[in-house]
Amino acid sequence: MSLLTTASSFLPPAPAAPAPRIPRVLAIAGSDPSGGAGIQADLKSIAAHGGYGMAAITALTAQNTRGVSAVHVPPAAFLAAQLDALSQDISIDAVKIGMLGDASVIDAVRNWLEKARPGVVVLDPVMVATSGDRLLQETAEAALHTLLPYADLITPNLAELAILLKEPVAGDWAAALEQGKRLAAQTGTTVLVKGGHLDGGAGTGDNPASHGGCPDALVNTGGLLAQNVVVVPGERVPTRNSHGTGCSLSSALATVQTRVGDWEAALREVKPWLQEALRSSERLDVGTGNGPVHHFHHVQQQTEDHRRTGRVPAEGQFAAALRDAATADLEAIYSLDFIRALADGSLPELEFAYYLAQDALYLNGYSRVLARAAAIAPTEAEQLFWARSAQNCLEVESELHRTWLSTRTADVPPGPVTKSYVDHLLAASVSGSYAVLVAAVLPCFWLYAEVGETLHAQFLAAGAPESHPYAVWLRTYADEEFAAATRQAVAYTDAAARAASASERDAMTLAFRQSARYEVDFFDAPRLHA
Repeated sequence: MSLLTTASSFLPPAPAAPAPRIPRVLAIAGSDPSGGAGIQADLKSIAAHGGYGMAAITALTAQNTRGVSAVHVPPAAFLAAQLDALSQDISIDAVKIGMLGDASVIDAVRNWLEKARPGVVVLDPVMVATSGDRLLQETAEAALHTLLPYADLITPNLAELAILLKEPVAGDWAAALEQGKRLAAQTGTTVLVKGGHLDGGAGTGDNPASHGGCPDALVNTGGLLAQNVVVVPGERVPTRNSHGTGCSLSSALATVQTRVGDWEAALREVKPWLQEALRSSERLDVGTGNGPVHHFHHVQQQTEDHRRTGRVPAEGQFAAALRDAATADLEAIYSLDFIRALADGSLPELEFAYYLAQDALYLNGYSRVLARAAAIAPTEAEQLFWARSAQNCLEVESELHRTWLSTRTADVPPGPVTKSYVDHLLAASVSGSYAVLVAAVLPCFWLYAEVGETLHAQFLAAGAPESHPYAVWLRTYADEEFAAATRQAVAYTDAAARAASASERDAMTLAFRQSARYEVDFFDAPRLHA
């Protein structure tokens, strides 16, 4: 028996970290009886991201998927009574503001914000619906401008952005970004510029909104972001069902921001969810016009997985399903400019240095999560394996700083992707489930090992030139000990799945998929930072 095992036998189990608090999010918006937009979409988005949703109704609409036929705005005094009743009793973590209707309603909301001072305020200046219907009286536009500085984030569509600036609607991505900068400078807050309404087939190769792309950008000229304009690329989803997209995005961002505290990290978490909500919208089959998005697509996917995997899987079956689920993520990694340039040696040194700096920060957090896995592992062999893995992480981090980082870059703070990835793993570590935790940490073994093996093979195929600037780094990918550790991690995860309940296997699959997506973003982060 080793000294490590002997000592750990007498140590009490590590105390469980407190469960993360559920965000309490208030939506102030109009009602959509068809359920696709407004308050109804807000509450679904908040719930989909783990928040507790509340609602103060500003307007009643008669609408469906084909348009708005009537709007009724209740007295502003009644809205003020709703808001006061809530804040007198409930601590509100975040507020999302949508349709306001008229100037008296806007004044009531502004007066309440001055008193309540919620920590996060997202303003979706609902003025024009996707259908083209006008949702804010033109006489109220001046009042709306007085509300903008109270927001931490403003999320207009392109038509609303133009109205707020009293300019024509932007015709391309570059013009939209310039408008975003002007609004951010005027209001002193962060603006989300959305590329969803741009022509996906127009523009040049330098335009991220062309060739099927659908970017969003966070803009702040006051130094609150990593840079004045942070572009988050995305895929354009071909669908006629986009009803409530703006409402859903803004309320989801408000909810996630209370947890991650970083707008870029929040957007990178919410954007893939919204893309899949659009992609899955046809499953709902609601209405004959512009239908709603599928807010709970992830829940339905888990239900379908449960039907397929409700019985205890055979040995290796669960691991094989996870590997199949990661195929698209691996393909995405191999297509990244960072990976291609790392393989052929053309990667700029600053990008490589940023990657290493973020890797060192990540490994520090990852080691803590592995230590937690060791503390709750069911067998001595698993305890030893995860404890050694945690120790290896710290040794690798130390080596990175000693041989690379000290001479190639100054200390940098965790980037949004690094922070979000570590936060995701830490959340899995406090779930109380050993099975979910090991599924969450597995992609850092498995995907990293597969990518490393591929890069090393390409390096060898090119003759392993000594002039390659990252030759030493690429040779580390041939480490058989890491490959063996990866196989062992896969085996332990598969065994944990066989011992888990069906619902726990669903949670394992979700945790693994989320980590796999973060692996893609992590490899892409140096390019975005540059």
